[in-house]
Amino acid sequence: MRITNLNPDTEIGATSWHMDIDGHGLLMDAGMHPGRDGNEAVPLYDRIPADAVDAIAISHCHHDHVGTLPVALRRFPRSHVLMTELSYLLVERVLHNSVNVMVRQRDELGIREYPLFSHDEVDEIASVFQGFRYNRGIEWASHHKRQLGHVSPTLEFYDAGHALGSSGIMVRGKKQTVFFTGDVSFGDQTVLKGARFDDVKADVLVMETTRGNRPVPEGFTRAKEVERLCEALEQVQKRKGCVLIPTFALVRTQEILALLAVMMKSGRLRQQPIYIGGLGRVFTEIYDIECQRTHRSLSHIKLTEALNLVVLEKGQAQKMKLRGGRIFVVTAGMMTEHTAAHDLALRMIEDEKQSIFFVGYAEPSTPGGRLKATQPGKKCLFSASGGEVELKCEINDFDLTAHANREELLSFVDQVSPRTVVLGHGNHDSRAWFAEQIRAKHPKIRVLQPGPGEGVEV
Repeated sequence: MRITNLNPDTEIGATSWHMDIDGHGLLMDAGMHPGRDGNEAVPLYDRIPADAVDAIAISHCHHDHVGTLPVALRRFPRSHVLMTELSYLLVERVLHNSVNVMVRQRDELGIREYPLFSHDEVDEIASVFQGFRYNRGIEWASHHKRQLGHVSPTLEFYDAGHALGSSGIMVRGKKQTVFFTGDVSFGDQTVLKGARFDDVKADVLVMETTRGNRPVPEGFTRAKEVERLCEALEQVQKRKGCVLIPTFALVRTQEILALLAVMMKSGRLRQQPIYIGGLGRVFTEIYDIECQRTHRSLSHIKLTEALNLVVLEKGQAQKMKLRGGRIFVVTAGMMTEHTAAHDLALRMIEDEKQSIFFVGYAEPSTPGGRLKATQPGKKCLFSASGGEVELKCEINDFDLTAHANREELLSFVDQVSPRTVVLGHGNHDSRAWFAEQIRAKHPKIRVLQPGPGEGVEV
């Protein structure tokens, strides 16, 4: 068996892995790099022969895992695409939104390669998408190989607790098994409950390492962090400032909306409109519709009913008055240019009354990442269109991650008891920490860190 890392970066980037097992080829994820533009954001698909992929399995519908799926299908046209039922409900909306974003970036930023695919192409490829229940074995080899009598490997989706429809992927061949964690959360979030990986055993473990460089602070709990966010929101309301919470439309938006709904129900936060983006509203409605089919908490609460959600109209973020304690839960999580989050932040940064609360990852090269790294009273180049700004507003960062902490993932290695661990989806320090810890605890386990385009035999 051979596994190839197609991420074009050595950091968190465009997640995509190619697996050759028993003469069959599987592509796991087809992401787009969040910090790169154009063709540089695409996985290294050209490192794999066009006939070497029989199927594509998608772990979940975040952009860095699914954002170049049409490009992958163009390169590997004989493939069919497998995902969970819940991801099946999301994937076309995610890809169509990606087209809209790329068209805007072409027109506003002059990125000539954009869009990498069109709305028509998304519609055309949708016929090869298949959605499956969790914990069901699926044969995935190509039809012509099965006709020739080849035994098909199987795969099975396990609930990863990271996002609606997210999964770890178990691949079973003739002699070896491989488990790909995707992005995983072992702890319960506000809405989604933690991963159901309890019975996972595998010969090879392909594992995310996002938080390998972040030790859990002594005494830290998610409940305490939620309380800290609640108290910070109360203080903003008292001084009648506004708060911007930049989020990703899928997962982070719904998590924060659920927290706000609970706060309002308990009386800690006054009833008031919550301003969101259009895509965030769409995904929130899907969360509500599928609440009984999802492994989640607060299944009795429908966010679109519990909250007065107001979708910001185009250009409204640049004009509306910033007073009266307004709360904005809007995309994009990294404050990329020409988004509501970017435009609101630009108006708030130099206003002492306002607050910006980060609740997730922001890639360092993005406007959000640069703002998070800026000290109060100092200046930073926020973005090309926004220019240099002086940080005067309140900036706060709340650790409400949807990723497992490093101790949880290390314990998962103990549980899986693999012969080989392949590390990815993390920066150099994160992967180095896991490599050192695994080798110290399990000296017989082989630890591999293939670089961009590099394949390893396992």
